[in-house]
Amino acid sequence: MKLDMLKKDRQKLGLETVLVMQGGGSLGAYECGVYKTLTKHNIKFDIVAGTSIGAVNAAIIAAHHDDKDSAKELEKFWLDIAEIIVPIPSSYSPFFSDETRAIMSSASSALYGNPKVFMPLWFKPSSSYLSYRLPYPLFDIAPLKNTLNNYVDFTKLKDSGRPRLIMTSTDIQTSNTVVFDSKYVNIDVDHVVASVGFPFYGIAWTKKDGKCLWDGALQSNTPLREVIDSSPIHDKIVYLINIFPRYQKELPQDMFEAWHRARDIIYTDKTDNSIRMSKVISRYLFLLREMHELLMIRNSEYHDAKLENRFQRMEHEYTKLALLRGAIIREIVRIERSEKTHFLFEDADFSVVTTRKLIKQGEEDAERALKIKSSND
Repeated sequence: MKLDMLKKDRQKLGLETVLVMQGGGSLGAYECGVYKTLTKHNIKFDIVAGTSIGAVNAAIIAAHHDDKDSAKELEKFWLDIAEIIVPIPSSYSPFFSDETRAIMSSASSALYGNPKVFMPLWFKPSSSYLSYRLPYPLFDIAPLKNTLNNYVDFTKLKDSGRPRLIMTSTDIQTSNTVVFDSKYVNIDVDHVVASVGFPFYGIAWTKKDGKCLWDGALQSNTPLREVIDSSPIHDKIVYLINIFPRYQKELPQDMFEAWHRARDIIYTDKTDNSIRMSKVISRYLFLLREMHELLMIRNSEYHDAKLENRFQRMEHEYTKLALLRGAIIREIVRIERSEKTHFLFEDADFSVVTTRKLIKQGEEDAERALKIKSSND
């Protein structure tokens, strides 16, 4: 492809608007609330990306049925999988605090699973019970496949006007990130569940395309880097939902609180370095473009065969760097979840009360983030 054609094509390219969603189990209901607010403000996405529960949310957004509203379908999904564990909201009873409800709901999930998401396998006979080993897997996510099929039509991903879907998982044997991109892959429900197998909770891996795959969060819980690698030409405006609090004032007081805070640190958004590098690269690319233009002018004045060969080689490298890999993050809007109660297994609380509270919190936090964005524009 000729350089001048690439330049013209690059100039015609508009900004891509990207939504990036993290993994976090039942905390994915917060992402649902954020998305409701973003759509209410008529923000359209060219790419929706996610890993783990973020991949589930992204799949529903990108592949919802034609006659359905994506935000309403996503909320319907979350209320569909929510369970009545503690029917009394904590505001009506001092005996059922947020932490108490989370403990009871997560304990119920561990023992009985969730009939529309994951099924326990502990009741199956296993020789491992007779030894020191804990059997694996503890849960099967086949129910999630059945539930997703009620909300998505993956054939719609190829329709014009649909956002591009990008999901990530982790190859167990090679440790490599595996990216599923609807632009190149005919994504189906197995690709989605392949992004959801979180081993620390005993969720089974998925075998897909000859690979045994675990949760993409093991490599990166915020798959922005994978989005940039998959779409390296367009500059981007990114809306990023950070489920795990970046900042916590209170210090841990026991081992469970220590594990909780460590978990948050491991899975919170860490894309600041990628954004800084994007800005540095943009300055380098600008300088490279200026040098390239000056050298081309000089080369047109002095014709030398050896020099011409060197310019042709430089032209090739410049094309790859400045035009084919030159995407810049122009703006990033973060919607960050905060929490008053710190509980290690809060991401396994699928109770109806908590699900509704998370959706509402996501809506309110997104409204605040958009107001800040508007005031800065």
